[in-house]
Amino acid sequence: MERETDPCAICLGEIAGGKAIFTAECSHTFHNRCIARNVAHGRRVCPLCNARWSDVPALSSSSAAAAEPDDDDEPPLYADDDPVEPAGEQAAATDGDAAAGLVVKAHCEYPAVARGASRDKFAVLVHAKAAGAAAAAASRAPLDLVTVLDVSGSMAGRKLALVKKAMGFVIDNLGPADRLCVVSFSTEASRRTRLLRMSEVGKATAKRAVESLVDDSATNIGDGLRVAGRVLGDCRRKNAVSSVILLSDGKDSYVVPRRGNGMSYMDLVPPSFASSGGRGRLAPIHTFGFGADHDAAAMNTIAESTGGTFSFVENEAAIQDSFAQCIGGLLSVAVQDARIAVACSSPGVLVREIKSGRYESRVGADGRAASVEVGELYADEERRFLLFINVPIAEATEDATQLIKLSCTYRDTVTGRTIDVAAGEDAVVRRPLEVSAADQEVSMEVERERVRVEATEDIAIARAAAERGDHAEAARTLQLRREAVEASAPGLAGDVMCDELADDLCELEEEVEDAPRYERAGRARMLAGMSSHGLQRASGTTHNSSRRKQCARKERAKERLYATPAMGMMVSKSRDEPPPAQRQQKGPGRGGDEQSEKKKKKSGE
Repeated sequence: MERETDPCAICLGEIAGGKAIFTAECSHTFHNRCIARNVAHGRRVCPLCNARWSDVPALSSSSAAAAEPDDDDEPPLYADDDPVEPAGEQAAATDGDAAAGLVVKAHCEYPAVARGASRDKFAVLVHAKAAGAAAAAASRAPLDLVTVLDVSGSMAGRKLALVKKAMGFVIDNLGPADRLCVVSFSTEASRRTRLLRMSEVGKATAKRAVESLVDDSATNIGDGLRVAGRVLGDCRRKNAVSSVILLSDGKDSYVVPRRGNGMSYMDLVPPSFASSGGRGRLAPIHTFGFGADHDAAAMNTIAESTGGTFSFVENEAAIQDSFAQCIGGLLSVAVQDARIAVACSSPGVLVREIKSGRYESRVGADGRAASVEVGELYADEERRFLLFINVPIAEATEDATQLIKLSCTYRDTVTGRTIDVAAGEDAVVRRPLEVSAADQEVSMEVERERVRVEATEDIAIARAAAERGDHAEAARTLQLRREAVEASAPGLAGDVMCDELADDLCELEEEVEDAPRYERAGRARMLAGMSSHGLQRASGTTHNSSRRKQCARKERAKERLYATPAMGMMVSKSRDEPPPAQRQQKGPGRGGDEQSEKKKKKSGE
């Protein structure tokens, strides 16, 4: 009688309602329909405990057909997700000014252009920043998270133990309104839990599922992502934020070997994850290449095509920190579907180009309008885009030229409302008869972004050189760019971003110097860096500390580029350290007052 009330060990649905069931020799119970796919593929092991069966359920031809339906007509196998928290309860917590959720500003390259002069490709920085973590923490949108974990044979032992520990941390830090589904894959994929709310009971169930994972055979990344897509696509209810975490330590055993026969890495990605332009996309897939033997090109392609980040976890022991940083962002999503619109204000002003990285941008045929699809931002997260515009000769009586007007539309994740935001000020340049020396001082904000964009472009150029085997050229490109970063105005002024960027370029230069080093870690480091810079989002990339020490020219703790306070706090929690705000008081390099430190040294304190 007790066995009849146990849930199905695959879908966790009730064994009731007249559905055919199968009880295995290991005592785990399944719906016949749920186990059909495993048996149809010849698997004779329990998907929960991996016990080998001597007897398997007998399936009719119709049952076998149901196990492998056409993708377009597949029935909703996973429409058993837990209920979500009513939207009204989340929205009621937001009573403030919703327009404060995103601030958009413009910075001109120079404050003035001579009245009788024109400028081609005059730079204007468009800067967008989401509301801070304090506002987001008061009422954040709940998360639907699907973790897709490699349990192939190469994950045996320490690797799998580290992943289980990291997953325990993730589960502990999800809230009761968040939902989690655990998917594992080896030769084929298995859904270990339905999309469960992370109540105390849900957390206990998820932890049991994670602890039951065992290594087994080959690596079928595509099947793991197909199951993740079905979980999110079949669910009856949806939270405002959805995301997938994919971890793998190896190369796909199914699609990748057939790449020479017209297959590509994109064949690993279900179409529902890669909708054009990001709109209508099911969820971003954040990929984690675990150790030195993963397929960095495949993992980067999956992330890039879905709007996710690619992280290289070279130091396997740091996987929990990498997951922590990722979920620190996912649990603080403040803005979705953000779109910045640019309209030229004065006659003769034209937009010529936009440097937007991995964000889709458009310039109108006449150059009078442009847009950038920004998408999703975490709390405190920033996006910077360089616009290059033509500034015409001014009229004889014109004291100032209005260049562009900015506006932005986004969806508030908590309320679901669409918000329209106008920039605080238009981009304007003064038009004196002659420019003064002060008028020729370049904006540090604009120059800082120019340095970042040029470094990002050179990383891509160096990677292309390394891929064709010209490692000396790759190293030389990175060396020259590092020297340019250090010699730039913000670099000479001690800008933190430039310091971090120069250190990264130094490290990458070492990684591309020869083929063995590039194959071992260089390619993955380059792709992870390109992913992070292209999205202006911190990745969970880790590295060997010895290499980092060779590159760092300052005795200061390293902070990841683009990391938000919420990300930093979650990493601190993973390491059982004080949060960043407390660490700042302990000395330089953590945001403390460097001038006061210098004074202390001079006075002998």
